[in-house]
Amino acid sequence: MGSLWMLVASLLFACMGACVKLGATRFNAAELVFWRGFVSLLLIGAWIAWQRRPVMTPMWRTHLARSVSGFVALVLYFLAIVTLPLAAAVTLNYTSPLWLAALVAILAHEPMRRGMWGALAIGLAGVAMVLKPSIDPALWYGAVFGLCSGALSSVAYLNVRKLGEAGEPEWRTVFWFSAVCAAGGLPFALFKPHAGAWTLTDAAILLGVGGFGALAQLAMTRAYRYGKTLVAASLSYTTVVFAAMFGAAIWGERLDPLALVGIVAVVLSGALAGRLSRKPAPPAETD
Repeated sequence: MGSLWMLVASLLFACMGACVKLGATRFNAAELVFWRGFVSLLLIGAWIAWQRRPVMTPMWRTHLARSVSGFVALVLYFLAIVTLPLAAAVTLNYTSPLWLAALVAILAHEPMRRGMWGALAIGLAGVAMVLKPSIDPALWYGAVFGLCSGALSSVAYLNVRKLGEAGEPEWRTVFWFSAVCAAGGLPFALFKPHAGAWTLTDAAILLGVGGFGALAQLAMTRAYRYGKTLVAASLSYTTVVFAAMFGAAIWGERLDPLALVGIVAVVLSGALAGRLSRKPAPPAETD
């Protein structure tokens, strides 16, 4: 079930990314992050009030670590989406399984398997192939945003896993993440220069950013709760496929054949990382 929930989350995250790119002509990235959190907070908050569920938790430190790292990663991700073709931005953000593999090895104080190093090498080669044909040299800062968002997302995912293992419900994780996003983006929304009245299209886009994001977050949180961390993370790469489809259909984005090969390489590296994570670690050598 964890795999199925991650596939659902991937589609919804791609829908959110498409809404972010559509809204970039009217709203800046930080403002979009506010609406991502605010709309989600309204939806999940209404459900919590209706169900009379408690939002306070003794695991507030883990929630805070997950929410703050996720918030910063989201800001960087939205900046990458605004700057780059949608599929390229998503690919860079979804290097998180590669960062996660390294982070898990470091925290467990264990050397990475030889095969995992191979997965990382394939993933990095894929990233290079995606970037070379996809963006102008003047836009490389967008690539930095995307890669940094992937690194910070791995920190958020580890904390999501901890919360799931501790029995924290998905809705509470989403609630606090949405609250931090709304609070962090509020100054940018309040002090933005007036840009005229909203249209129905603007409202629909903002609802899409928040609504798709909230549903995707719930699905992702459940995937990490019921599935293996690296397996769920590797399946998140399917967002790249959905994003490429949206980019082609809406903006006419066409990736160079080398970039397509790069996307396949990144997906394969994530799948390999997931496969290796299911195997028991080899016994450590002794002197």
